[in-house]
Amino acid sequence: MAPPTLFDRIGIPRPLVFGYLGVLLFMVGDGVESGFIAPFMADHGAGTEVHASYVITAYGVTVMLASWLSGALSDLWGPRRVMQLGLAVWVVFDVLFLTLAIGPQNYPLMLVFYGLRGFGYPLFAFGFLVWITATAPKARMGTAVGWFYVAFTGGLPTLGSLVAGVTNPLFGHLGTLWVALAIIAVGGAFCLLGVRERTGFARLAPPEVRPVQSLLSSLSIAWTHPKVAVGCVVRIINTAPEFGFLVFLPTFFAKELHFGEGRWLTLLAVIYGTNVFCNLLFGVIGDRIGWRKTIASFGGVGCAITTLALYFVPKAVGSNYTVAIVVGMLYGVTLAGFVSISALIPALAPDNKGGAMALLNLGAGGAAFVGPAIVSLFLGPLGPSGVVIIFAALYVVSALLTLYLKTPEEERAAEQVPDGPDAAPEPVRA
Repeated sequence: MAPPTLFDRIGIPRPLVFGYLGVLLFMVGDGVESGFIAPFMADHGAGTEVHASYVITAYGVTVMLASWLSGALSDLWGPRRVMQLGLAVWVVFDVLFLTLAIGPQNYPLMLVFYGLRGFGYPLFAFGFLVWITATAPKARMGTAVGWFYVAFTGGLPTLGSLVAGVTNPLFGHLGTLWVALAIIAVGGAFCLLGVRERTGFARLAPPEVRPVQSLLSSLSIAWTHPKVAVGCVVRIINTAPEFGFLVFLPTFFAKELHFGEGRWLTLLAVIYGTNVFCNLLFGVIGDRIGWRKTIASFGGVGCAITTLALYFVPKAVGSNYTVAIVVGMLYGVTLAGFVSISALIPALAPDNKGGAMALLNLGAGGAAFVGPAIVSLFLGPLGPSGVVIIFAALYVVSALLTLYLKTPEEERAAEQVPDGPDAAPEPVRA
């Protein structure tokens, strides 16, 4: 037996190393635009931030659908083929978006091409996540998946924002979007040419499973296991404000507070760089004190407070970059409080973990639709302050919903508690 490598010791499956690097680069390319695309579209054909939010909402719809489809299609076609499809969709519709929509400032084509491009990254990234779950040793599965999310969030929007901060002054916004496309292509090549592990090349589902049956089974868990459906809602709330913020916070920080685009992009990278680090930390905390407690307290209640602070504190103190950095980091910290949702949702349906993961992916994609949709509906009548309050209220709702998400193990332990005053249940990690 070969001696363990560094990758073995830190929990990254050795045959998939180039895949993790490829996903990181792909998501860097995807995240380059996150800090400026809404105001850029508003200035190049959309007209207003609200109209730009419609484009991003359309994108969110396709992201949501593709996130759900990624698991079912990987079962039917194999993860590698799904990743190829995702890469092709992203490249083709991004080229069309840049040449036929943004260039001529054609708003209807922005809606079409940017929206359809949304099918790309979930098929690519979540297809690789399925490849990980089909390949990684069971004893290291949590760590392997955790590293996936480090790569995913490390690119979108963390390193992507830093890249934009360097390339925007050199090439302009449109040139930066072409640079992002090149990074996407390099990331795709690392994954599809560098990963030779054979499991992902083949269909994962048994031969008797048909396409319609596979798709329906990934939805039926919503009513056979209602708690999984509630967990999906919590997962949507987890990052819906994050996607919504990207519509109007660039204008707030860069223009209203006069930080400029460069310092705004740096702030964005700091927020999510903090989040990447704390994702690992809160994974450990969740294992120690319980997943539900961690999600409800640090995630739900914590994000409700820091969401309000992220907008209202800088608005109150004015153009103070240090204050903005501090409240941004606090939001990144509390956002990581939700990381245990990826462990909790499959535990709610131990007899159908695949279906639970499909619904979890649907929630992750749904956030990209719900956040911008809330902005589209309420930014005009309520303004940024009203939207921020709605997002904070949603985080409170997520904390309350999480209290309902007791695992079967926890429920059995509660039923077995004796009636005596000194009785105490065994600790349950949930």
